[in-house]
Parts: sequence; C-alpha cells; structure tokens
Amino acid sequence: MSHSANTRRDFLKTSSMLAAGTALPHFAWSQPAFANKSANDRPIIGCIGVGSMGTGDAHGHSGFGDIVAVCDVDQNHANRAKNDDRIGKGKADVYGDYRKVLDRDDIDVVSVVTPDHWHIKIAVEALEAGKHVFCQKPLTLTLEENQIIRAAAKKYDKQAFLIGTQQRSDRDKFMRAVNMVQKGLLGDITKVTVGINGSPTGGPFPIAEVPAHLDWNMWLGQAPEVAYREKRCHYEFRWWYEYSGGKFTDWGAHHVDIATWALNEHEEGHGPVTIDGTDSKHPVPFEGGNPTQDDSYNTSHDFNVVCTFASGVEMHVTSRGDNGILFEGTKGRLFVNRGKITGTPIDENWDQDLYTIEDQTRLYKGKQPEGHKNNFYRCIQEGGLTLSDVFSHVQAMNTCHLTSIAARLGRSIKWDPKTEQILDDEQAASFFAREPRKGFEIHRV
Repeated sequence: MSHSANTRRDFLKTSSMLAAGTALPHFAWSQPAFANKSANDRPIIGCIGVGSMGTGDAHGHSGFGDIVAVCDVDQNHANRAKNDDRIGKGKADVYGDYRKVLDRDDIDVVSVVTPDHWHIKIAVEALEAGKHVFCQKPLTLTLEENQIIRAAAKKYDKQAFLIGTQQRSDRDKFMRAVNMVQKGLLGDITKVTVGINGSPTGGPFPIAEVPAHLDWNMWLGQAPEVAYREKRCHYEFRWWYEYSGGKFTDWGAHHVDIATWALNEHEEGHGPVTIDGTDSKHPVPFEGGNPTQDDSYNTSHDFNVVCTFASGVEMHVTSRGDNGILFEGTKGRLFVNRGKITGTPIDENWDQDLYTIEDQTRLYKGKQPEGHKNNFYRCIQEGGLTLSDVFSHVQAMNTCHLTSIAARLGRSIKWDPKTEQILDDEQAASFFAREPRKGFEIHRV
C-alpha cells in the first residue's frame, strides 16, 4: 500500500483514538474544509447508481472526498457521471457491475443510489467489504430486509452508515418539531396525521425493446423477470410494488420517520400494534394483495391507513390533505413540512428557552449539529451512530411496509413489534419477505 493510502487510512480510522480516550482536535466537517485537505487525507469514494438522485448525491460527496469510480447499469448514466466536473472529472473508472467497486481496496466510502429493491443487497456486501456506506432511502423493500440490514449494521458497527433521510438534519423545522413533541410542549399526543400524497396513476404501458445502453437483467436484480417497459425503469420504478412501495415508502421514509422519532417509537421493539388499510384504493385490480395486470402503475393512489400504537396514539398515513406531519396533543397542534412549521406553539414561541444547542446536540446523538453528509463524514472519523442510522430507520420502515401490506390487502392487520411478526393472518404474513430471483440472493451475516 502506498504512503498516501496509509495516510488516508490513518485519517479515517481516528475513531480508534477516541475509543482509547485520546482527544482529537475539533474539525469542522464542511465541504470547503475538506476541499482544502491534501489528496492523501481525503476519503476515496465509489458511487453506485448515478442517475438523477445519484448525480445529486455524488455532487454532495465530492466536497468531502475524491470519486474514483462510478457504476450504473445504464451506460449513459455512468458515462455522464464520469465526465461531470463535480463527479468523475473525466478520470473516474466506469463500471456496470457494483461488485467491481466493492472489490477495490482503495475505496473507503460507497454511495448507493439505486432503485429501492437493490439497496440492501449492495449495502450488506459493501459492509462486508469494509466500506463506509451512504444509502438513499427507503433502505429496504420488505420487513425481512429490515432484519437483514440491522444484523449487518450491528456486526460491522465500526463502519459509518447514513441513510439519505435529510429531513433529520433540518434544525429549523423537523428537528424543532421533534424536540417540542418529545419535551411534552403539546401535552399528550393523541393523533398524528402523516400526509404523503398518493402515487401517480398511469398505463397501460407498451412492451418496448431494451435500450442498448441498459443492462435490463441487472437492473431487475432480485425482482421477477418481466418484459421491459420504459415506465418500469429509472425514476418510475417507485410506482410498482415489484421494486418499491409507492408513496408508502417514498415519502413515508421521510415523514413516518420524523413522526416515529418524535413519538419515541424509533427504537427496536417499538411500533404500531394494529394497521388498518381498509380505506385504500389501487389503480389496477388486486387479488390476494397482488396486482392482476402488469402493464400499469400499481401502487396505491388513494388511502388513509390508520396505525395504532400500544400507547393508544393513532397515526394516519394518508394521501389526502397537505403533504407534511400534523401532531395533535392535549395542549396544542403543530404542523411541519419542508416549507413551513406552523401552529400556536410556533406563533407563541412555546419553545423559546427549550430548544438550545444542547437540545440539538442531543438529537444529533452527541454530535455537532450540521449538514446531513457533514454528519456522515464526521462519524467516519469520530465513530458513533450517524444522525440517520440504520436502527431507527428500519423501525420507521417497519411501519411503512406494514401500511403497504394492509393497504394491498384492504384490511386491518396486527403486528407484534417485539417479535416483529404479523399475527393471526397467514396471507398478510406471506408479505414479510420476497423470494429473490436466482443468482441475486441477499447475503445474511
């Protein structure tokens, strides 16, 4: 290994100094600060998935480290990223198979921004390869995948893992709302309404020839083999249960996450006990929880799923009304979304002396409040859980997947959050996991 690689490895492994009680100088984990570090010190990054969101995330990572490899099953995406002045700068190696990125010993960090059904397989293998992992949300496709990635994160706990639920680092709105609820300023919470909008409808879409620049078989991965339709691929994958969960997991990964965090339902063993999906509609016919036609978007476009926790709090996950989260308590109401935070508690500054830098640091798990990726790179050096960690995220995703299952079946289901089992409903329990296509099995640790 070269001297420069050794220097960089030393820089990235200073968390061991902290564990031994050695003090480290404070370092501002800002992009300008990283830009001024020598090449020997900057993390080496590989980006897996460089489509629309992948491009944006790669731009963010490039401020903290040097991207030496880009990978995508769409060669057009990969070539564009290679030649992007903020990503590959014309020099990055291009791959169509993510395993070639993970095989490289010089890469410290991988960014995984693929369709949802690929997240866990790549993330687990990246941890096994010794990489720090940034992965976009939603992290998982099924309840079983939640358990798989949680086990992997526990085993490889010296590697930083951040999920791209960036609302968690919004101090002015979402974090402020979480703090107010947790401190009891709204009184006892009785109801939470999580507005996530409905999936779009569309179809039927025609079968088409697979573009020469796309490896369709690799894009499908563990999902069932089907004919190529343009609207199944790239951004549109979100509206097919085969690859995602529609708005239940797309926006649910953001808003359900904030709601369960505020309610202190974000730790292992917590979660709803009943999930009522009776009031749900889908754009195509369903039988036994599965769509009966394969040429149209199939995720729910109209729903109000009611999740009830053991405390008695009801959380309505709905496509109706405003996008955002409404907390209703015995002392007041508070609404928050990406554009605003409103309600009497805000108008009257109920938290004027109860939202301090110490409160923010507590919510940041003891770290300095800062940007989302800043927190990731700080945790790479200093150790500790990231702001958006695997363990709390899978708790939110349990709820998201359960809302999806209840909606697909159009009935109420029961969940034991301690054993993580769907109770007294064999058909609903069959959605706990999905059989992967041969050759695309997910590693278990």
